[in-house]
Amino acid sequence: MASIGLDTPQPAAAPATLALEPPTPAERYRQVRAATLALCSRLAPEDYVVQSMPEASPAKWHLAHTSWFFEEFVLQQAIGAYRFYDERFRYLFNSYYNTVGPAHGRPQRGLLSRPTVLQVVAYRNHVDERLSALLRSEALPPQLTQVVTLGLHHEQQHQELLLTDIKHLFSCNPLLPAYAEPAAATEPAVSTPRCAPHLAYIPVEGGLVEIGHAAAGFCFDNELPRHRVYVAPCQLASRAVTNGEFLEFVRAGGYATPGHWLADGWATVQREGWSRPLYWSESLDQEFTLTGVRELNPHAPVCHVSYYEADAFARWAGARLPTEFEWETAAARAAGSGNFLDNGLWHQAQTALVQMFGDVWEWTQSAYAPYPGYRPLAGSLGEYNGKFMVNQLVLRGGSCATPRSHIRTTYRNFFNPAARWQFSGLRLATNP
Repeated sequence: MASIGLDTPQPAAAPATLALEPPTPAERYRQVRAATLALCSRLAPEDYVVQSMPEASPAKWHLAHTSWFFEEFVLQQAIGAYRFYDERFRYLFNSYYNTVGPAHGRPQRGLLSRPTVLQVVAYRNHVDERLSALLRSEALPPQLTQVVTLGLHHEQQHQELLLTDIKHLFSCNPLLPAYAEPAAATEPAVSTPRCAPHLAYIPVEGGLVEIGHAAAGFCFDNELPRHRVYVAPCQLASRAVTNGEFLEFVRAGGYATPGHWLADGWATVQREGWSRPLYWSESLDQEFTLTGVRELNPHAPVCHVSYYEADAFARWAGARLPTEFEWETAAARAAGSGNFLDNGLWHQAQTALVQMFGDVWEWTQSAYAPYPGYRPLAGSLGEYNGKFMVNQLVLRGGSCATPRSHIRTTYRNFFNPAARWQFSGLRLATNP
């Protein structure tokens, strides 16, 4: 595929691995920005512009918005009498920062055939040149260096969003094109099919536990402050629910039985005509992936299910979804390895026993709400997380599209309960 002027080589099986501890802020900046371009280099020119639904954004917009962030919140503050690359971009590529100014409507981002992709790449290069020079000279004050760090984690979020949005876009094409070739490691041998570990329930003692970020290093403001909560003794499943297990729910009439569903969930099923997870074939034996249409692997974690579907399955299975506090308590004792974006598998894989990280984001039953004593960031950056703390539910653990260096035990992702286009799955919980 043509890279239409992106000054980055065509990647091999995976984008460049991000170093967990880069030697300097300038190097960290270069690595994250290069990883975004590596993801985009697999796209054809036409892929950059199309928007498949209001919730998704074109790849071109992702490239521009992540550059807008650094220009708006770093360069403008660091450089006296700073002249914006293009004043119109402040409107076009603002997302939701109302205190910065008005923004182009999210559902209309796919109408922006201009500026062209090459013009957006030139904009990105301009921002990179200015900011890289500041980072190399160590001329940024500490508070702006912290904003750069926030901006890099923000860009990693958009790397995952770029992949989920491209996957949805390609799924709408009758040709069902593949974003990447399947990695050999994801293909099970015919003679020795992979089996998911037997599902067992692992006790979580509970009690008065500490929740929230406390370690050194970056975290988002919604992970703070660390505080105590009471967690009743419970049990968490040793792995995520698999395709094969969810298939049993589908074949048992799960989508046609209102008793399994929350009222809003049942109304959504009826309105949207859901009968299976997003990207599953009507025949229930294939699914669409970033590597094209593949045979449904019964042992891989089920993916692209909404909270409503996850909750309905849990009820059908005689279990429930964990709270985010139960999840974090259990994850604090789990290893942090897993199937992340860095693996280049482009798809959820088999889950290891007691694995809590990677493959699929796991829905919890916890509302996305502020922790006691929560304080948003000062100024316009306070709009990053806090104003979304309503009508959303928390997911934990990261996915196969999350950069490994981006995830933490305390990381709180959040989406509305009907969202399905993210790499979201579930893990069951029960009371003792």
